[in-house]
Amino acid sequence: MAFGQFNERSSSSKPMHSMADINVTPMVDVMLVLLVIFIIAAPLMTPVIKLDLPKAAAKAAPQPTDVLHIAIDSAGLLYWNDQQIDFPALELKLESAGRQAVPPDLQLRADKSTRYEMIAKLMSAAQSKGVNKISFVTDTPK
Repeated sequence: MAFGQFNERSSSSKPMHSMADINVTPMVDVMLVLLVIFIIAAPLMTPVIKLDLPKAAAKAAPQPTDVLHIAIDSAGLLYWNDQQIDFPALELKLESAGRQAVPPDLQLRADKSTRYEMIAKLMSAAQSKGVNKISFVTDTPK
């Protein structure tokens, strides 16, 4: 197999064709087609497990009947159900709420400029008194 001709007359002749240039376009086309086939076929090959789950009669989890609304303004003043309250009185109310059979949820509304120290202090007091479920109430942007 010859790569070119050598002509004795012209010493500067070059090979006619080089095998160093391999055309990879058909190989790339085939690989892309295979990739598309696998992408389409992969979800179809996932095994589906059919289960017949057992039936059990369980009591529904008790729903809290009370929701405590506590607000903190930017000055650090506390409000219990829209009435101003000081921290020691708030702790007493949280203690009585925490002793209930089903402790109530606490919904906390805090001004965006409220110091984190005050929020952390309130959360710590609520958790230590048995009110463990605390939700933060925010406004939706308009």
